[in-house]
Amino acid sequence: MNDELHCTALEDLGVLRIGGADALRFLQGQLSNDMTRLGPERALLAGLHTPQGRTVALLRLVLRSDNELLALLPRELAAPVSQRLAKYVLRAKVSLADVSDEWRVSALAARAELEHGESAGVFAHQLPPPHTGAQRRLGDRLYLTVSEQPVRWLEIAARASEPHAAHAAAREAWRLLDVRAAMPQVYAATSEQFVAQMLNLDVLGAIAFDKGCYTGQEVIARAHYRGRVKRRAQRFLTRAPLALAPGDSGVLPDGRAFNVVEAARRADGRCEFLAVAPLAGAESGAAGDAPSVQAEPLEMPYALPE
Repeated sequence: MNDELHCTALEDLGVLRIGGADALRFLQGQLSNDMTRLGPERALLAGLHTPQGRTVALLRLVLRSDNELLALLPRELAAPVSQRLAKYVLRAKVSLADVSDEWRVSALAARAELEHGESAGVFAHQLPPPHTGAQRRLGDRLYLTVSEQPVRWLEIAARASEPHAAHAAAREAWRLLDVRAAMPQVYAATSEQFVAQMLNLDVLGAIAFDKGCYTGQEVIARAHYRGRVKRRAQRFLTRAPLALAPGDSGVLPDGRAFNVVEAARRADGRCEFLAVAPLAGAESGAAGDAPSVQAEPLEMPYALPE
């Protein structure tokens, strides 16, 4: 791989700080992943859910020290999620704060993957290995691997530190790579819309089925052990130029209703999008007043449970 990387500023991502002697124990009872798997060299993806198993937010967790974590999520959800978690702290030794103004999150990818942007000035061999969840500290910056094919990283750095050069147009290129990796995100427009498995969180390693109770665990476990999930996030491409956004809905040519999770425009104006829709062969579901969208399915980068 070419060592020259490109950097994209992800100003729409926010950062929560969770600190205190009970921080990990507290999150163990709130999030879908197993906090004992988190470490200095391993980041985790986890969901915060309602008691009904619907995903409030997706958090990408990194450990800064034994008693301090940073959680990455859309900036528009940072304060609401902090307030939501604060209701359950009670007497635990835990502090929560939206520190989005103190940290800068950037995306790193090889030049061949992100065509826009300036050189990041970081060499690939210094970054974490190409295994999803790998984490490494370089100086005062944290890096974590978020996908393997192609390999991509996130950088977390204090805003006061020297920023990498970045091209403003590159944000859509990174979003397109997320769609192609079938990597979901939850925004204000889609918060509490989808049960965890609809977002493929079980396939992406964001759910630990062998851990103790957490909010929403009963519903999520029941769907895993007792029945097939009939609606899941899948990839699609519109046949003509079209703008779609998270929260939009529509009906595919085969009659399946869908709800957009993430979307990105290609250079030709067509839209690649990740949407929750019935699996092939499942009932199409009620379309309601959703518009018809001419789109075709695309191959998933990972296998979905049958």
